[in-house]
Formats: sequence, C-alpha cells, structure tokens
Amino acid sequence: MPDEVLRLEGVRKSYRSDGAAPNEVLHGIDLSLGRGEFVALMGPSGSGKSTLLNVIGLLDRPDGGVLRIQGNDTSRLDEAALTKLRGHSIGFVFQYHYLIPAFTAIENVMMPMLLERGRPDAAMREKAASLLDKVGLTPWRDSRVNNLSGGQQQRVAVARALAMDPPLVLADEPTGNLDTQSASGVFDLMREVNAASGTAILFVTHNPALAARCDRTIQLVDGRIVGDAAQSVPISEKVPALAR
Repeated sequence: MPDEVLRLEGVRKSYRSDGAAPNEVLHGIDLSLGRGEFVALMGPSGSGKSTLLNVIGLLDRPDGGVLRIQGNDTSRLDEAALTKLRGHSIGFVFQYHYLIPAFTAIENVMMPMLLERGRPDAAMREKAASLLDKVGLTPWRDSRVNNLSGGQQQRVAVARALAMDPPLVLADEPTGNLDTQSASGVFDLMREVNAASGTAILFVTHNPALAARCDRTIQLVDGRIVGDAAQSVPISEKVPALAR
C-alpha cells in the first residue's frame, strides 16, 4: 500500500487474571491503513475493539506479531522511543473527551505541544488558535471548556488530537455521547480534516450510517477481523463541506 501509515501482521494480545491461563483477546490481526484513509471499525461489545486501539495506540504491547507505525517496527523500540513515536505520530479522540475543565479551549489544544516543548510560546498558541479556527471555535477559544456544549468540547478534542500533525488519528466512539445533530457535525468535521490534511483516521463506531460514509468498514468479532470492505459512497456524501 503506498504511503502506508499503519500495518499489523498477525498481532495477538492476551491477558491474565488471578493466575489463570492467558485469555487471548486478539487472534492474529492483519490490518493496514494508508495515508488519507478514513476507516470505520465496528464490532459488538467485547469484540476486542478497545484492546486493538490500545495496541495500535502504543498504550499496550502485543504478545505476538508485528506492529508498524510509518514503517517503524514498534517491537524494537524501548518505552522512551514508544512514547516519542506515540506523541508525534498518533492523535487520540475519545468518547469521553478528557479535556481539562479549568483550562480554556486554546490551553487544552496546546497541551500536547506543551508536553513536547516544556513551556508555552507564541508559536504554540498560534498553532492552537489556527486549529480551533479550523474546527469553527475561534469565538470560544478563550472560554473554559466546562462552559462549552458537548459538541463543542468534542471539537476541541479533535483540534487537540491534531496539535502535533500526526499521520494517524484513533477515534474511539467520539460521537457516542452526542445527540444526532452534534454527532453528525463532529463526524463531518473529521471527514473534512481527513480530506484536507491526508491524516489517516481509524474511527470506532456502532452507528452503521456513519460507517457507511467511511472509505472502508472493518468488522471485528471475538478478536478476529471477519470483514474488511470498501464503501461505494460518493465523496460529496462522505465530505459534505467539499461539495459546497
């Protein structure tokens, strides 16, 4: 695959509890994402979606197989190198946005850059302001996030995920706690970002209507990929803003 951002080959993950035999949750996952792909990940509760995201997001190491991020074989990296790769290459958008309530929108977006550079500066603030402008939140950039609506907070979370210009964004049911209108708005925003920047997005959802507007849908059942199909939706329906 040209410009491959992510590749998993035979990835397995098991967990132990109370001295019992290992319980294998992921059973030989093969998966790849190219630059600019927007892929839905679907599956019932307990299918292993969260475990798979944790492994891809370098929050947990696989027990077997190969995981490559932008060609980097992550099994060869120590914890410090994994942390650096995760900070530069992967953005996260969660169902619960995990913003800092006492901070303003712009301060929340600055956080990944602050962790990287150690202290705030004008360039950092300018970058955060630009991202908030792209997600339509310029009038609220100096508002504390606990004063924003759920949809606005999730837009802040999307901007924060893009702060380090990652080639890959993992979105774990980011519309799950939103009303229908807000959910559609956040999805449209992520599609626009995907189309404009070429950021690959793996989008976990239980909503088949949203999955149908992605480039591909991967079905995960009992820790195994049982389907991986491309969609045939016109680009104007996938990315409404590009059609205007």
